[in-house]
Amino acid sequence: MTPWFPHSHHRAVAAGRLGPLEWRVLEALWARSGPASVRDLQPEFAEIAYTTLMTTLDRLHRKNVLARTKEGRAFFYQPRLTRPEYDSVRAADALKVVIEGDAAALTPLMSFFVQAVGDRDEELLDELEALVRATRAALDKR
Repeated sequence: MTPWFPHSHHRAVAAGRLGPLEWRVLEALWARSGPASVRDLQPEFAEIAYTTLMTTLDRLHRKNVLARTKEGRAFFYQPRLTRPEYDSVRAADALKVVIEGDAAALTPLMSFFVQAVGDRDEELLDELEALVRATRAALDKR
C-alpha cells in the first residue's frame, strides 16, 4: 500500500504561512476552472490596488503556492495543489510537529484520531489499519 500523502515536492507549499489577502487570492483561484491573470482577478478585489494584487500573486508564486505561466505580456497563475491536497499537506505538517515533540502527548492524540476515524467511517478505519500493517512490514524489512 502506498501512502496517499503527497510528500517532498509539496513541502514548500505548506511551509510558509499565508496572510489574509494571500488566502483570499488562493480561494479565488481555487474557485476558478483555470489559470487567471491579475486583470482576471481584479473585479473580485475592487478594494485592492492592481499593483497590490499583482505583488500578492507574485509572492504566492515565490512561496511555491502558485504556478505561473507567461502569455504575451501577462502572467497567468493557478494553484499548484487542489484545496484538499493543500489541506492535507498542512495537516501533515501540523501532525509532524506533534510527533517530533513530547512522546507522551502523542498517545492521547492518536487515540482520539483512531476513535474519530472509527466514528466517521469504518471502512476508512480498515484502510488505516492496513496502512499501519504495510508501514510496519516495510520497517521490518529495513
